[in-house]
Amino acid sequence: MNFEFSEEQELLRKTVRQFVDNEILPHIADWDTKGGFDPIIWKRLAEIGLMGVCIPEKYGGSGMDYNSLAIVCEELERGDTAFRTAVSVHTGLNSMTLLQWGTEQQKQRFLVQQAKGEKIGAFALTEPGAGSDVAALSSTAVRDGDEYILNGQKTWISLCDIADHFIVFAYTDKAEKHNGISAFVVERSREGFSSKAIKGKYGIRSGNTGELFFDDVRIPAENRLGEEGEGFKIAMASLDNGRFTVAAGACGLIMACLEESVKYCQSRSTFGKPIGEHQLVQQMIANMEAGFQMSRLLVYRAGEMKNKGIRNTRETSLAKWQSCDFANKAADDAVQIHGAYGYSDEYPVARFLRNSKAPVIYEGTREIHTIMQAEYVLGKRQDRKLNRMLPKWPFED
Repeated sequence: MNFEFSEEQELLRKTVRQFVDNEILPHIADWDTKGGFDPIIWKRLAEIGLMGVCIPEKYGGSGMDYNSLAIVCEELERGDTAFRTAVSVHTGLNSMTLLQWGTEQQKQRFLVQQAKGEKIGAFALTEPGAGSDVAALSSTAVRDGDEYILNGQKTWISLCDIADHFIVFAYTDKAEKHNGISAFVVERSREGFSSKAIKGKYGIRSGNTGELFFDDVRIPAENRLGEEGEGFKIAMASLDNGRFTVAAGACGLIMACLEESVKYCQSRSTFGKPIGEHQLVQQMIANMEAGFQMSRLLVYRAGEMKNKGIRNTRETSLAKWQSCDFANKAADDAVQIHGAYGYSDEYPVARFLRNSKAPVIYEGTREIHTIMQAEYVLGKRQDRKLNRMLPKWPFED
């Protein structure tokens, strides 16, 4: 076991932290209020190689390991959850899915542009009537010669109005239930495609989230990922990658809660002494630190398994569940430490608390992950090696 970061990883962390300090933190309060961030951020992310950090160089990426992606997500969420979400969706859910399941032609056509930051990718699984119950989705893709005709609706899709490429899941044979779902790469430019943002979100306000609509959208058969009926398998494998990035981001949110709480503890006094000297405040600080350290260990263990090409559904589920719960509690405690000021926009901790709730829900609710972990322990759930795995790191030329 090696618990040290490499020099390259330390440099990456420093680079992303400087990016957050210079490009995000000075503006995030305003962006959060307005409900959107400056699009120039996408260009800046691409310029420092963060749009394809763990994608092989031959596909336009930086060629770094999967734990480097965790570092990026951790540091971005220290700035705001919206930016980690953007990388989670673009890289974790879309680009890594193309890397794992795409044909060489699909990788050259879609992945290279995304890894370079020339195009943005997104992921469309959730529907108004199908969240945790994926088999309840109603979108359909009917074969018509060399094309599929896609109809349906997706909701709670991050980057809905921004992304150029979407990985979309639909039934090609509803009678087969889970085994009748297929996956497709759908370009925004396709006739019959439209999107609409959701307004009035409780948190992650600067991020773009909304609905997608498909009205007789014609998709070339060459845009299908994997074989017909492999969509559910692809979706679950993709969520392993997405959950990994969400868990890493939660570590960054706990870090932000700690930084702001310690700063406030050192500047605010009550009953004749700094509030950091009150034991119940110290207890909250200690719990944040414990949650941060435990979450980080779970995340980087899952990342190392990815590096070795080992399936990590169980480990990633545990990391996502625990780190998101720890982050939600850390944000709640950060508001409590700030007292009445924490309940206002004068300090960022109120935003932390609003942002911390969504990750407890998406990409598997805490209840779903609780059941998964119990089933693993009870011997009722077992993961088999997939017929297509993420490439091991270091990547082969």
